[in-house]
Amino acid sequence: MRPDELESELEGGQIRPAYLVAGGEPLLRDEALAALRRAALGEGPTDFNFDRLDGESATRALLADALAMLPVGAPRRLVWLREPAGGRSRALLEALPEIVGALDADARCVLVVTTGAIDRRQGWVRAFADRGALVECEAPTGARALSEFVRREARRRGIRIDAAAADRLAELVGPQLLRLRSELEKSALLAGAGSAVGVEHVDRAVLDLADEPVWALTDAIGDGRAGDALDRLAKLLAGGAAAPVVLGTLASHFRRLLRLRTGGAIATPPFVRRKLEAQARRYPPARLLACLRAIHETDEILKGQGGLGPALALERLVIGLSS
Repeated sequence: MRPDELESELEGGQIRPAYLVAGGEPLLRDEALAALRRAALGEGPTDFNFDRLDGESATRALLADALAMLPVGAPRRLVWLREPAGGRSRALLEALPEIVGALDADARCVLVVTTGAIDRRQGWVRAFADRGALVECEAPTGARALSEFVRREARRRGIRIDAAAADRLAELVGPQLLRLRSELEKSALLAGAGSAVGVEHVDRAVLDLADEPVWALTDAIGDGRAGDALDRLAKLLAGGAAAPVVLGTLASHFRRLLRLRTGGAIATPPFVRRKLEAQARRYPPARLLACLRAIHETDEILKGQGGLGPALALERLVIGLSS
């Protein structure tokens, strides 16, 4: 099933005892896991009802013990087995068909296995596929499917977007779902609160910032070089970059750092990921959250809720992020 089909199934009240969430798109895998976690555990505390097992170190006995535990103060437990990939986890993979087959249909304990690419011929994969519990998380590649992804993301975020603008965004960005989401948010900033995103907003958001100037700015911030960061910011603004687009880029960058710092996954080339990981290590999670709050406060200023002009508001933010 596709991730959207999983969400429809969960919204209808159906929860299976086991799921394999697999594919090359980390964003879709993360969202599928989040949907399963909400459906199984709700929004309450999960201290006693959520186990996370690493596929490289988990054993059959450890997984069996986690699945045998009863929920505490809740109708269900959720056990997440992360990235089993052969090697030391080979014995566990070989045991999965038996383990999955023995799970009770009442789903008092839900097993979720997440991984990247899979071979459908393997027995442990078939154990999930035969029960209709294989959630395939691959980025759409066709223009129509990408446009629909943009429209679906817009609905989730309460963003109005013209059909032509959704098509244009899909055309410019392609099958890079995290970037599609980021560019959608920047386009909405340009459009303004309550206004529909049009083609002109998409064009400005996507084309205003070249990769090199963006990295130059975020690298200077991440290295604590406030003077260089201010210089890069000034060049961006002098070159015609819109203040909301610069702010949206910073928001996207720091959200990615927080995801990496807290163990999340991002879809990006390896050399970019290494750069982001190096920057993320410079910030404690609490500091990253403070940075995101500062970005939100600057967004409010850009929307007219402060006395500073856009350039000064961004300069103050960049100094704070660099400190």
